[in-house]
Amino acid sequence: MAQGKGKVYLVGAGPGNVNYLTIRAQQLLIKAEVLVYDALVDSQLLQQVPPECHKIDVGKRGGKSSTPQVEINQLLVEHCQLGKQVVRLKSGDPFIFGRCTAEITALKGSNCDFEVVPGISSALAAPLLLGIPLTDPVLSRCFAVFTAHEPDELDWEALARIDTLVVLMGGQHLAEIVAQLERHGRSLQTPIAIARWVSSPQERVWTSDLAHIVAQTTEISLTPVVMIIGEVVKLRTYLQSSLLPLIGKTILITRSVGQSSQFSQLLQQQGAKVIEMPAIAIIPPASWEALDRAIAHLLEYDWLILTSANAVDYFFERLATQNKDARALSGLKIAVVGEKTAQVLKQYGLKPDFIPSEFVADAIASDFPEPLKGKKVLFPRVESGGREVLVQQLSAKGAEVVEVAAYQSTCPDSFDPIALEALKQGTVDVLTFASSKTVKCFHQLLTDWGEVDLERVCIASIGPQTSKTCQQLLQKVDVEATEYTLEGLTTAIVQWADEK
Repeated sequence: MAQGKGKVYLVGAGPGNVNYLTIRAQQLLIKAEVLVYDALVDSQLLQQVPPECHKIDVGKRGGKSSTPQVEINQLLVEHCQLGKQVVRLKSGDPFIFGRCTAEITALKGSNCDFEVVPGISSALAAPLLLGIPLTDPVLSRCFAVFTAHEPDELDWEALARIDTLVVLMGGQHLAEIVAQLERHGRSLQTPIAIARWVSSPQERVWTSDLAHIVAQTTEISLTPVVMIIGEVVKLRTYLQSSLLPLIGKTILITRSVGQSSQFSQLLQQQGAKVIEMPAIAIIPPASWEALDRAIAHLLEYDWLILTSANAVDYFFERLATQNKDARALSGLKIAVVGEKTAQVLKQYGLKPDFIPSEFVADAIASDFPEPLKGKKVLFPRVESGGREVLVQQLSAKGAEVVEVAAYQSTCPDSFDPIALEALKQGTVDVLTFASSKTVKCFHQLLTDWGEVDLERVCIASIGPQTSKTCQQLLQKVDVEATEYTLEGLTTAIVQWADEK
């Protein structure tokens, strides 16, 4: 966005999960100079803005302290008049119980330019994500959405006659909602579903009928929740079983920072709820000296072996610092492990000369396409090593293997709080590992930050080496991919779910 005249964008964030942002909302977030946001469900929303963006938390969560509306209005006006591009991020849709009128009035009164960007309301998203249709040819010909923030102001006689009710901001008044509906003729056998933190890792759902729901949720915090009342709630179990195979499953991904998005998408396409927990961080090696020396003498090598996407990226980034590109590899043959690594290599304009049939590094030596005797092999790898068997096998076949550190992986200092809470609450169904390193770091975090019972959690591994580490440190493996890729691991998890 160009500097100069300021503008305020009143943006709907959807039900909370970053995956349900509109394209327009994401476009505005990635260019925002000031972000004024409510207490949103998914912290990843805040990661969409530039690092230099000024973020202002104004709360706005029922039952908790928040910034007065007049102060929010003033913040928007002040930053707009400073020439800033301001995103006012509001839960759901800005015009559904979003208090937009006061903010627009303040902006118009100060001649501030503004735009309203729609969002997906939780009133519509929550039932859909739970597998509850708001309309049905037989069970529900109409529905109503209302806030129970002030129940005394509602026309309960009219509401009680509507087939399906969606209630927002009603958690603190559940008993009164039930009493009012019963008083105005609604049967206590009417089904009800209450969903808290829909679309987030903390999601919880209670289903019952009006007669028993209050007792079922006694002493449970029902903020924020969406309530669905009506016969369509009965369809949830049937429709969920007929939809995607991982609906109702929460899967915890342990991957490197910045490398979980593709896996998340694969699992979400199958209906899973995903918690991303970066278990390792990929950073430059302690020294570039060995890699730089190898790059300076590339003509001496016969083969380049790349066993991961990280190795590809860091090797080519370092190649560029030496004012070289893919043309410098014209005299080299390249071996890679796995289709994912091959895809990353393709981004640099190259195709591998060899991919072993098994997508594990140790398979390179056994399937190598030509005699290795007298061949000089460059092997950029993680600084901590970890491919001793591969190096030994190549050397045993007569190759001269030159190992150089291209990057290093480290364990995070602390356990991701959302992931840890989900594990402690027992809401995680599947825990995934795509490398031995992630298993080791996860185990270290468990040791440092508290014990978690994994007995009922399915441990899913991408391949034999990772499974071996799982057995050693976590004492079990429930699922192992037969194809050692993220797609293969997704398929294995779906098969596990189908068999349950």
